Amino acid sequence: MSLKIFETHSHYYDDSFLHDRDEVIERQFNYGVKKILNCAVDIDSCKKTIDIIDKYDFIYGACGIHPSYSKYYYKITYEDDLYKFNKHKKVLAIGEIGLDYYYDNIDKEIQKEVFRNQLKIAKDLDKPVIIHCRDAYADTLRIIKEFMPIRGVVHCFSGSLEIAIELIKLGFYLGISGISTFKNAVKIIEVIKEIPIEYLLTETDCPYLSPVPLRGKRNESINIEYIIKKIADVRNEDFYKIGDTLYKNALKFFSL
Repeated sequence: MSLKIFETHSHYYDDSFLHDRDEVIERQFNYGVKKILNCAVDIDSCKKTIDIIDKYDFIYGACGIHPSYSKYYYKITYEDDLYKFNKHKKVLAIGEIGLDYYYDNIDKEIQKEVFRNQLKIAKDLDKPVIIHCRDAYADTLRIIKEFMPIRGVVHCFSGSLEIAIELIKLGFYLGISGISTFKNAVKIIEVIKEIPIEYLLTETDCPYLSPVPLRGKRNESINIEYIIKKIADVRNEDFYKIGDTLYKNALKFFSL
């Protein structure tokens, strides 16, 4: 049985792929990565994402403003650009958007404003959202509830089981990344074990967060195989069965 992979969060416009991007992307498909979502973080990467998805049939896009870039956009008009990008037939979601309180150099109120603006765009266009949440789960949940019903995934999920349960009650999915293979991934392992498999998606966040045993190296979508193996091991289920379920989860989430 062959393994089909749906990479639900990547950044192939990143400069780390500057010199071998085409080679790397072609390698993904040949290995078994049959669909990839490339996620933008600002207007410039939205433009680059459009270029990539226009070039490769099996790559789709998400366009949005990451919270770390929100301070550059709250005083200028960016909504028209986001509406334009997200009306592209291969842009499947609004993202990567959300809140990040890990660093204290970005005003929380600015982040919330930009986050809410993009959730409104998602509602207007009836598209799911790709949410970045770091040390901000309480506010993220509170703001999501303001816009319900809305579909989405919290990418690179690192919260507790209690938060995971709150999210799936809202119909949200959880993105499981290479963090699940780290030695200190206690909370993620509990989530993988307890949350219904139907609410899990797999992602790399490449070129970042390479899984064990590849930590420190540039990440690629083919490394999702390590994440699927971790999920299968934790749940004590067949590797290929889990892989097939995760692939179908992504097809359903993105309505493909």
